[in-house]
Amino acid sequence: MDSSTTPGGRSRREATRQKLYEAAVTLIAEQGFSATTVDEIAERAGVAKGTVYYNFASKSVLFEELLRHGVGLLTASLREAAERTAREGGTRVDALDAMIRAGLVFIDRYPAFTQLYVAELWRTNRAWQSTLLVVRQEAVAVVEGVLREGIEHGEFSDEIDVPLTAAALVGMVLVAALDWQAFQPKRSLDDVHAALSRLLQGRVSGKG
Repeated sequence: MDSSTTPGGRSRREATRQKLYEAAVTLIAEQGFSATTVDEIAERAGVAKGTVYYNFASKSVLFEELLRHGVGLLTASLREAAERTAREGGTRVDALDAMIRAGLVFIDRYPAFTQLYVAELWRTNRAWQSTLLVVRQEAVAVVEGVLREGIEHGEFSDEIDVPLTAAALVGMVLVAALDWQAFQPKRSLDDVHAALSRLLQGRVSGKG
C-alpha cells in the first residue's frame, strides 16, 4: 500500500478490497471464474467498475489476491491456535487439536472460499498457481512446526514424515469440513471437531 495514504484512506481502501473479495468469492463459487465478469463483481460489491481496476489490475489479479488473503487468514488462525495452546501449557497434540478446531471454524465462516481454494489446488493451468502453492505451504508449515517440536520433545515418533503428515492433517480438515457442510450440515461444529480429534489422538499420539 502507498505509504503516503492516510490511515483513514488505508482503512477505506481495505474495506473496499474486502467488499470486492467477498463479491468475487461468492460469484466465482456460484458460476465459475471464467463466467464471472468484472462488471458483476463491481455490481455485487456495490462499487463502480473502475474501482475494481483501481484496486486490482485484472480479474485474475483480484482472484490471486483473494487466494492470498484467504489462505493468509487461515494460516494466522492456525498459528494463533498453536501459540495459545503453548501459552496455556498444552502439549503438541493439544496444539494440533486446537488447530483442527481453528481450521473448522475458519471453514464454517468462509465456506465459499474454502470450496474455491480446494478446487484451485487441483488445477495446473492457472496464472496464480505458483502463488497458491506458496500460500498453501505457509499454512502447512505452521503444522509442520508443531510436529517438529513434538518430535524434538519426544511427544511424537521420529519416524513421522513431517511434510506429508502436516499436509494430511490440513487436507483432512479441509475435506472433512466440506463433506460436513455439503452432506451432513445438521452436525454441529463441536461434533465434527470431536470426530477429528479422536482420529488425531489415535493416529498421531498412539493413545487409545
